[in-house]
Amino acid sequence: MSWLTKTLSSSIGKKVLMAITGLFLCSFLVIHLVGNLQLFKDDGGYAFNTYSVFMTSNPLIKTISYVLYFSILFHAFWGIYLEYQNKKARPVGYAVSKNQGSFASKNMAILGTIILVFIAVHLSNFWYQYHFGHLPYVTYTENLASGEITAIESLPSDYSQEAKMLEVLNEQAGTKSVTVKDLYLEAETAFSHPLLVILYVISMAVLGFHLMHGFQSGFQTLGLNHPKYSPFIKKVGVWIFAILIPAAFAVMPIYFLIK
Repeated sequence: MSWLTKTLSSSIGKKVLMAITGLFLCSFLVIHLVGNLQLFKDDGGYAFNTYSVFMTSNPLIKTISYVLYFSILFHAFWGIYLEYQNKKARPVGYAVSKNQGSFASKNMAILGTIILVFIAVHLSNFWYQYHFGHLPYVTYTENLASGEITAIESLPSDYSQEAKMLEVLNEQAGTKSVTVKDLYLEAETAFSHPLLVILYVISMAVLGFHLMHGFQSGFQTLGLNHPKYSPFIKKVGVWIFAILIPAAFAVMPIYFLIK
């Protein structure tokens, strides 16, 4: 194991750790976006609220979530540490700094720190409230034949249940009632505040700049750099991870604000 320790403690090894955790977080963004697109369904939040139950109760997803939390913290603080090491090794900046990399590449640590602050705000608004806050419950009545939501009932604020999702089947009526925490309502309430929406939009712009350099840089660090494939990887990094995904996330709070 000494070779592994030496490799990971070397300059390239430290960058490899950044690349691996960074690309893992990129894959999470795709999954998180697909799930959050449930917010746009016109079903009173049924799809999103049941999706939230699945994401917080499935054993495999919960295990991956703990890896995710660790990766976020490690990637952020390891990046700050590497930036400190670089500045320590070169305390005096270069005399000529023009055209030596893009804005994103020269400010990855700053951009990453802003994103870390945003993640803390985001988790306090939603993850913490879902697990430890007092969210209201809502009951949906679903027509078993058509899958249509026929009724939505907000339950009293003092209502609680042990299970994250309570399903009651009514075969005679051909319906199923589903009672869950109303995280959708939490999103509606949170994004009714313009300042919070502005914070989310700005943070997504920062994320875009961070990924514009970080995505392709991760592949290069891992040695996956080839004249034939690198241009494609760069386009994916720019158009999908730096533009499309952050824009899609930014649209969500705007959607609720104007809704």
